Amino acid sequence: MSGPSSPGSDEDRAARVALTYLVEPGNRAIWSLVQEHGAPATLERLLTEEIPDKVVRNAVRARRKGLDALRFAETTLHRAARLGARIVVPSDHEWPGRADSLALLELEAPGRINRDVRPPLCVWVRGGWQLGETLERSVAVVGARASTGYGNQVTSEIAYGLVEHGWTVVSGGAFGIDAAAHRATLAAGGRTVAVLACGVDRPYPAGNAGLFERIAENGLLISEWPPGSEPLRHRFLIRNRVIAAATTGTVVVEAAARSGAAQTMSRVLALGRAAMVVPGPVTSACRSVATSCCAHGPTPR
Repeated sequence: MSGPSSPGSDEDRAARVALTYLVEPGNRAIWSLVQEHGAPATLERLLTEEIPDKVVRNAVRARRKGLDALRFAETTLHRAARLGARIVVPSDHEWPGRADSLALLELEAPGRINRDVRPPLCVWVRGGWQLGETLERSVAVVGARASTGYGNQVTSEIAYGLVEHGWTVVSGGAFGIDAAAHRATLAAGGRTVAVLACGVDRPYPAGNAGLFERIAENGLLISEWPPGSEPLRHRFLIRNRVIAAATTGTVVVEAAARSGAAQTMSRVLALGRAAMVVPGPVTSACRSVATSCCAHGPTPR
């Protein structure tokens, strides 16, 4: 087995990219091995199938077919540089330290999505602002894709108010409330961060491509997945833990009880962060998230 490499070295960065490609981010077993042995040694164990977790071994076999993981990582790092994207790892000065609180997150809900919620191994970034500094004073504003006029108006007012008080607005780049939050922040001259469930070079939804370019110019696009990665459905659920952990609090404007925004709020409550819900019309199905959040955690404030 190869000797240890220093955190933040080229070898360490390439290994983290390869690990994130082979195993979806947040995996408890992989994160623990990286903490104990380092990324290069963990990657070597994966490639030689010295991992006791059968699910992980099978996932790696499927991803490795016809692909050299380290060659993929090196090619991706060069490609990202040409795209104007960079990789940030925990040893970098701009690493968002608040995201490390995911190391202690424990959720009672069943399923791997709720078990594998560990911190990112690396984050891809497009935009000129420093990631850690930008997220240090930040609030997430999230909600329904099928938002109402009321929801969009309230979201805009919240975003303008946050910008006036020097806060960064974080959201997920989706249609509806997310897009309204990003657009209002840009219109107010503030900083906004879109946390994506795909590569930072792959706008999704495509209808927000112009918005993403504006965010990259005036804020940040970030993702745990390498450039070129597809926006698979389960990745949105994995991504939500980062929105919850990297910000000081989260505002849900409109969301149904069984939605990505409601899932994000469950992580916010579990982390003990400020949880805020906008009251909506009693006739709206999207008001049910408020009842759900209040029933399963501290009173939103």
